[in-house]
Amino acid sequence: MARGGQRQNGATRARRRGRELDNEGIIPILARAVREVEGAAQRGKVKPTSRTKFQVVAQLAREERGRVKVDTEINEAQRAEQLKRLDGIGTILAKTTARDTSLLALLAEDAVLSDAGRDLKREMLVAAGVEVPEEEESAPEPVATVAFDPERQVTPRSVVSRQLANPFLVPDFSGVVRPSHARRLSGWELIEPLLESFERAAGGATSCMALPDGEEFSFRAPAGLELMHHQAQVVESAASGHRTFLLADEPGLGKTAQALLAAQAADAYPLLVVVPSVVKTNWAREASLWTPHRTATVVNGNGHDVDGFADIVIVNYEILDRHVGWMSTHGFRGMVVDEAHFIKNKSSQRSQHVLKIADRIRARAGRPLMTALTGTPLINDIDDFRAIWQFLGWIDEKKPLGQLMDRLEDTGLTPIDPGFYPAARSAVIDLGIVRRRKVDVASDIPARRIADLPVELEGEVGRSIRAAERELARRLVERYDMALATRRSGVVVDGIDGDLVRRVATWEREDTTSSGSKDGENVFTMMRRIGQAKAGLAADYAAQLARNVGKVVFFAKHVDVMDTAEELFAKRGIRSASVRGDQSPKVRQQNIDAFVNDPDVAVAVCSLTAAGVGLNLQVASNVVLAELSWTDAEQTQAIDRVHRIGQDQPVTAWRVIAAQTVDTKVAELIDSKAGLAARALDGSDEEVGSSADIQTEALVALLTEALVTRGD
Repeated sequence: MARGGQRQNGATRARRRGRELDNEGIIPILARAVREVEGAAQRGKVKPTSRTKFQVVAQLAREERGRVKVDTEINEAQRAEQLKRLDGIGTILAKTTARDTSLLALLAEDAVLSDAGRDLKREMLVAAGVEVPEEEESAPEPVATVAFDPERQVTPRSVVSRQLANPFLVPDFSGVVRPSHARRLSGWELIEPLLESFERAAGGATSCMALPDGEEFSFRAPAGLELMHHQAQVVESAASGHRTFLLADEPGLGKTAQALLAAQAADAYPLLVVVPSVVKTNWAREASLWTPHRTATVVNGNGHDVDGFADIVIVNYEILDRHVGWMSTHGFRGMVVDEAHFIKNKSSQRSQHVLKIADRIRARAGRPLMTALTGTPLINDIDDFRAIWQFLGWIDEKKPLGQLMDRLEDTGLTPIDPGFYPAARSAVIDLGIVRRRKVDVASDIPARRIADLPVELEGEVGRSIRAAERELARRLVERYDMALATRRSGVVVDGIDGDLVRRVATWEREDTTSSGSKDGENVFTMMRRIGQAKAGLAADYAAQLARNVGKVVFFAKHVDVMDTAEELFAKRGIRSASVRGDQSPKVRQQNIDAFVNDPDVAVAVCSLTAAGVGLNLQVASNVVLAELSWTDAEQTQAIDRVHRIGQDQPVTAWRVIAAQTVDTKVAELIDSKAGLAARALDGSDEEVGSSADIQTEALVALLTEALVTRGD
């Protein structure tokens, strides 16, 4: 009896322990959070706060899965139950991703967690009773959930000194334009037709405002520097009174110099420059180079070292929330937003901060100089224009403003008239869109080409990847057959049913935790594995180039690929410099300088996302792309770190592609999606691709090929 009682008591304790596990720890918290995200996705587009929660849940679920697998304090039944619950969370994440495919990027292991995300993660861990590491406790304060949070505001001491030194600084209303009132177009919805006018662009249609054109311009570059003709045109336009520019020249045509000199020509000081953190140092250097008689200050952290009397104030997006208050009343007469596509999501906090400051500057300065810089203004959708146009003061949330409305009224047309669209497009462009291509304006920049370099993945790694791809294709075919067999519509399709193929591909992407993919294998993870497998081959080719033709820039998406490359270069006795996202600005700049100035540093190993903007690496003429990007814009940005003004050699980008794998299909898809900016801005006749998810398209290609192979 005693022994039986002990067994009963043990079973009771096990059941009690199981119930405790159900209600304690991180899993219940993740379950509640993922349901909240799912509900938000069902109501419409996922907003920034829900996106942050989605990313944190995915990261914590991944970490908890790893912990549960090795937890020695639970038995196998409890372990299986915990893993089952985590699978349920993963399924909800996958279904949410299907509703908003932009969330896929947040699932990457190397996806950067924002300050708000780090704080939310810490809060969840604390709520779960987990002891948070010290570095987590010292994370920055949470980002405000609104565009302006008074509690986070700081005012640097020297800014206070400037305010005291200018006690009678008052708004300048001398240049305020009379508000425009719609007459004929009153009641028309005009924002969508304006955006659509760029999608309808006919072949050969210009995307550049009229600019001064002459052999001699009144404005000169500083001694020892040369201003190219296309750069001088923008500066001269600012000098003659133009005050809003969307400077969308292709990367490498010197937009930074144009913006700085335009501000000098317009006397738009003090000037606020908002940039990604990785290029703050570079902007300060460029300011001292092109406007040596103007003082520049860089805002770091709370701005303790800021020179409040400086002519040029440079701040990065990530800390802008702390400085919205004083920057809104500082008396800026000009504002530059670099890499302006960073603000394309109008609901994001960085966009709200930028737009708030811009509105305050316009309200106080009359006709300030407002300049948006981006070589890739359109990455996924024509809608990417909205926030940039709003920053420039051309539109607000609902309608065109001021000059734009007047110009639309002057056309005498409405959106039901076919002629409205080309006229509306011209009206927007005339407000200040400047788009020039290298081939048109910089004949002295040598040509560039992208050369695909197929490589064979050999050995166990290659066999494993090909086996995983075959398994993925088999699973897709099985799903297709099952869907075909159970279809009730009665529709009979001769051959392969393209619509069903696409639905099956979508289902597969959603269901990353199905019984046929316990290892989580999908297109995203397969591409990562392929990148790891290519790392040594890509690095070997870069080493050969360095030995034979000189300096090389090596781009990769993932840290482990960069690590592999740097190890190989070290073994070969080739010195390299690393440019990564987790470096401080000082270390980053030191490594860039070493590559540019030290003849013994032969390779720059760069992160595709962290080093794809703001770098001048034209000391090299060969680029190796070890991993594929998911967008043509990201790939182009990387190549244009080398193919830019100052380059005197033809540029070749060697794109390393794993033959006979999904890598080749993804490369083709990326190339096929490159038509958006070409049509909207460059007057190309290419079809505008939608923002369709490339992972889904790759699955469609895999399934279609498998069905063709078996003879469907």
